Amino acid sequence: MHAKTISKDYFISFPAIRGVQAGREYYVTMCPLKLLPTMFQTVASDISPELRAQRDMNKSRVTPLTNYLIENSANYVFSSIAASIDSEVSFESYGDDIIGRKIGTLSVSMDAKFIINDGQHRVAAITEALKRDPALGNETISVVLFIDCGLNKSQQMFADLNRYAVRPTKSLSILYDHRDPIAKLANELIQKVSVFKGMTEKAKSSISNRSRKLFTLSSIYQATKTFLQKNDGILVQEGERELALEFWETVAENMPDWQAAVNKQVSTCELRSDYIHAHGIALQALAVAGSSLVKIHPTTWKRCLSKIKNIDWARDNAILWEGRALVGGTLNKSQKNVILTSNLIKNFLEIPLTPNEEIVERYYIKGRNGN
Repeated sequence: MHAKTISKDYFISFPAIRGVQAGREYYVTMCPLKLLPTMFQTVASDISPELRAQRDMNKSRVTPLTNYLIENSANYVFSSIAASIDSEVSFESYGDDIIGRKIGTLSVSMDAKFIINDGQHRVAAITEALKRDPALGNETISVVLFIDCGLNKSQQMFADLNRYAVRPTKSLSILYDHRDPIAKLANELIQKVSVFKGMTEKAKSSISNRSRKLFTLSSIYQATKTFLQKNDGILVQEGERELALEFWETVAENMPDWQAAVNKQVSTCELRSDYIHAHGIALQALAVAGSSLVKIHPTTWKRCLSKIKNIDWARDNAILWEGRALVGGTLNKSQKNVILTSNLIKNFLEIPLTPNEEIVERYYIKGRNGN
């Protein structure tokens, strides 16, 4: 399909690059952010799905994107928006050579409707961000424009664009995140804590049976966040960073099996198969118990923590672990099971449970006794 000449009484023009996919012309342009709210109108949520070219707007996704843009206005990154135009366009190339024919000015009727195929939440976030910081309006975002697709084609484009989309693993996202304070700390921990160094799976959020790794970066991240009781985006103070390093190193000192794995005296596969402490639920439960321990015994917590040596972490100890870390003999990472596992650790550390933990423990004991 070739771009056609349109009436130039009322039109908007963009510098653009012309390309071809599946025999159809499309265009890539840089659009000022301030134009997005008028170019792309929000589709009413009460329109039935078969009459839309996009999924329904999820407003809970917009606020985090808006905050990200505002808080990182000096170094944010937004990927391209893909959209369709329901009218004819005109493209005037800048030259006759092979390069010049691909670069030019794209003119679009002001009556044209732009339908977002991919990027509606980005557009909504930018619209909200502009209300808080109008200076962003002069910045640009790349927009890929497809011409006169029609509803069926637009819906197919949405399906195709999302068909093979795969989110990166949690561990890989943490590894590459230099903005999140806890992610930065987690990456430091896996370099400095003796049992984490060289024993952490950084790219995947699960460990294969043949892997020589014992921990995942995502589980260390989540456990450290729990230990420090940090919300997203809150800075980590130097004292907190040092405390996290000391805590995990102290835990490691009191986990002989972890040390044996580091020294290659036992296989990590064997530990994962036979012991609770070789899984993320143990890290999370240790973090919950450790956070309380440090608050109750701020000067003697290291000595108190040595009592975890007395815990029998073997999975075949069903009396100890069934219903806590295990459900029907299988590890369960639900919040309730994390609490029940941390309750057990707190019992060994001789520190009291919180009111909520006491309620969960009471129901567990009643269930175990058949009440």
